[in-house]
Amino acid sequence: MAAQPTWTNFAGDQTCTPSRFERPATRDELARVVAEATAAGDTVRVAAGGHSFNDSVLTSGTLISLQRMRRVINVDRESGLVRCEAGATLGQLSDAMHEHGLAFANMGDIDVQTIAGATATGTHGTGVELPNLSASLHSIELTLADGSAVEVSADSDPDAWRAARVSLGALGVVSAVTIQAVPAYTLSAVDTTAPLDEVLGSLYTLNDSNRHFGFFAFPHAPLVMTKTWNVTDEPPKPRSTAGEWWHDIVLTNYAYWAVCRVGRARRPWIPALNRLSAKASGTSRFRDRSNKVFATPRRVPITEMEYAIPVERAADAVRDVLAIAEQDRYDVPCPLEVRFVAPDDAYLSPAGGRTTCYIAVHQFERMAFEDYFGEVETLLANEYDGRPHWGKRHTRAAEDLRTHYPQWDAFQAVRSRLDPTGTFTNPHVERVLGPVR
Repeated sequence: MAAQPTWTNFAGDQTCTPSRFERPATRDELARVVAEATAAGDTVRVAAGGHSFNDSVLTSGTLISLQRMRRVINVDRESGLVRCEAGATLGQLSDAMHEHGLAFANMGDIDVQTIAGATATGTHGTGVELPNLSASLHSIELTLADGSAVEVSADSDPDAWRAARVSLGALGVVSAVTIQAVPAYTLSAVDTTAPLDEVLGSLYTLNDSNRHFGFFAFPHAPLVMTKTWNVTDEPPKPRSTAGEWWHDIVLTNYAYWAVCRVGRARRPWIPALNRLSAKASGTSRFRDRSNKVFATPRRVPITEMEYAIPVERAADAVRDVLAIAEQDRYDVPCPLEVRFVAPDDAYLSPAGGRTTCYIAVHQFERMAFEDYFGEVETLLANEYDGRPHWGKRHTRAAEDLRTHYPQWDAFQAVRSRLDPTGTFTNPHVERVLGPVR
């Protein structure tokens, strides 16, 4: 008997052996796979790009990969509408849009995720006037448990559209989407360092005066690494190949990886290493098309938790999280990442209904993270009305989460309507959303 296939996420820390592992190439093949699983009483989960840090994909039932469903179907330059299959990656879509003079309004710092996975988990970039990626979805095609397909939009089914934009894969399989793109634009990027206290005391000014602002803060370090990006009419002036390689590969990845490995081996050195990392980051200035500024290679093996809190409490929260990370009982060679996002109206968006500060904490591979993440989570959840990023580690459960989402019951009503038998579930979904009612 052939061995059952296994699936592993990109970080290598989430693995499952499904009873069936399917890779449909067309919508008809996808419909057949889902219908067969439902008829057999199987549950169905979807593996998109595998960039979630948690167990949201894991299943012993049917697992569907979207790797073969990644066609860009149509790009309408005049309307800015881009139709694609759900397995298309953000990088692939950015290149296709650019050929037609279009772009995403905003992106995160990784572009290898699929459009379906990135939007279903509430993936975001930074910019207080720019909502998360799912807000760019004009319509969503869902394949339901019986294999039928339904297209939801703000016009055709506004409740389902607001639920499906950030759905955790709990409504059906997203098979295709239509994206509302914007005219292509060039960003002027300045990555530099600044004193932590100065940045925290100027958050409103920094956010209001820049299209995109965010920063990295190392525990024990007085400096933070800031990222400030603004639209410019000047022509692109990208970094040289050598300069890009030095900054994005050598410094951001290999040197950082080496520092983390030294810190793991020599834990008392971590405070000094963190101060050195912040100070050595230097300044980088360049202009390039938007997606080339947003996305950079991420090769350092880490795990991550991220929380969304009200933006007006950002400075206090950053100070409190750093105070936790700097305790003697924790060894943290990785920085906090702090970003800002506009509100949106998706039912389960962590930024839903409020301008949001995202605070992400990280830990290097083979270093303990559970107690550190747990203390940060308790702080941000209880003291700052925090909501977890759906694609990253957290321990929250439905009974608690529902009190933090005003539209929780509206999402559950759509879930009951579109997946009444609970086909698109697993232990993770049962924990964070509860059973289908």
